Amino acid sequence: MPAKLNAKKTRTALRTSARISLEMLLVVLTASLGLWILGQMWSVIWPLVIALLLTTLTWPVTRFLRRHGWHPTLAASAVTVLFLLVAAGIVVLIAVPVASQSGELATGVANGIQHLRDWAAGPPLNIGDDQLSKALDTAATRIQASVGSIVTATVTGLGTVVNGLITTVLALFLMFFFLKDGPRFLPWLTRQLPGRLATDVPTVARRGWDTLGSFVLSQAFVGLLDAVFIGLGLWIVGVPLVLPLAVLTFVSAFIPIIGALFAGFVAVLIALVSNGLTDALIVLAIIIAVQQLEGNVFQPMVQSRGLGLHAAVILLAVTLGGSLAGIVGSLLAVPVAALIAVVWNYLREQLSDPPQESRTGKPETGEPDAGAAVPAPKPT
Repeated sequence: MPAKLNAKKTRTALRTSARISLEMLLVVLTASLGLWILGQMWSVIWPLVIALLLTTLTWPVTRFLRRHGWHPTLAASAVTVLFLLVAAGIVVLIAVPVASQSGELATGVANGIQHLRDWAAGPPLNIGDDQLSKALDTAATRIQASVGSIVTATVTGLGTVVNGLITTVLALFLMFFFLKDGPRFLPWLTRQLPGRLATDVPTVARRGWDTLGSFVLSQAFVGLLDAVFIGLGLWIVGVPLVLPLAVLTFVSAFIPIIGALFAGFVAVLIALVSNGLTDALIVLAIIIAVQQLEGNVFQPMVQSRGLGLHAAVILLAVTLGGSLAGIVGSLLAVPVAALIAVVWNYLREQLSDPPQESRTGKPETGEPDAGAAVPAPKPT
């Protein structure tokens, strides 16, 4: 005879489920409200984010100058001017040629997609699906049309240009103040917060800053190595548009996993259209070799302190960021996920029970103390 449900236990389970559901609903509503507030303040938050990223790149030079006796204002000013000179040099030497060849690059990608479609339609695949052909034609048309729309928006969109200039100037000013007064921020924040917040918030901010700096510097260095090695391989093979492809590889390095796949796909397509199947396979082999070298040698050497995120978490974060905020979301997804992991790990530390200590004052591990006396066996 089947056992009957206990009414008291059932009511308790339902009450617990209702309480947990209500608490989760409140958490979701609070998070949604926070995201809505961030969206309303995005015009201020976006320059702040850019300034923080730039500060993580330039802070090592500023710290070196300050340790060698430079006044904080002088060191921050020198580093800011040096950064502007380097940025201007990059614009003149790289960005201008890349912009002039961006149309050719997009046309090459579209032609590569068309070439793949023609190859799939022939033997041995003989794919004759009309819907697939129509979808590929639409994709190629959209790629070519998107380039024209981007160029048109860049040339005619006066409001976008003005907003971009305001964001850039504001970010540079914020970067200067972060470089100048950054070390004094946490002590000031400690004095402003009451009670336990005076300890918790500065600790989380310090850990988040270390994580963000580690991510930006390591990704920049690894992206530079990828761009140099892949660009050198493309130049040896004789693939056109080497400079735009190298720049695309460097920028894509800041989007883990997906960025490398996208940059490699574009490079192989350009090689396939311009040089043929053999050179495309060679380019594919070069990209795979460089990516393997990056994953097994470069990143373990550069990232002495990892982000502590699994590859699946990174992939999901990049996908979610891209679906929510496009390219900007993809770029910021991994740093945001790493910062969330920092907060979560700190909360776990604070909510975990301290290890139980024995009478000797040492944590109990379940193993005998190495210095403890071993009782002698009883005589038989």
